[in-house]
Amino acid sequence: QVQLVESGGGLVQAGGSLRLSCAASGRTFGVNAVGWFREAPGKEREFVAAINWSGDNTYYADSVKGRFTISRDNAKNTMYLQMNSLKPEDTAVYYCASRTFPEVPSSFADQYVYPYWGQGTQVTVSS
Repeated sequence: QVQLVESGGGLVQAGGSLRLSCAASGRTFGVNAVGWFREAPGKEREFVAAINWSGDNTYYADSVKGRFTISRDNAKNTMYLQMNSLKPEDTAVYYCASRTFPEVPSSFADQYVYPYWGQGTQVTVSS
């Protein structure tokens, strides 16, 4: 069982930065791939980024590539999403999610391959 708690969301102007954190409970965090998704009002939940258990392999949605960076600190049971050059279209509730396997599958953008989810943190980017 893995419990995930996101933090770090807030209101920021376009062009600004935020760093989201996802703190995990349970001893299995360090051996599982994890990811970030987001859900904007009236839209479906979409993939943002994913990282394998060691941090060696990362994956990004085209819409955030070059602006967002996913990372993890297994010693702290925490995952991060550094978001730079934020745009109004990045406004959404951001969720962290965990797999029960160490590697990110080819279907990494499919929310159904992540069985554990946090409650989400709101990110609002003003223009």
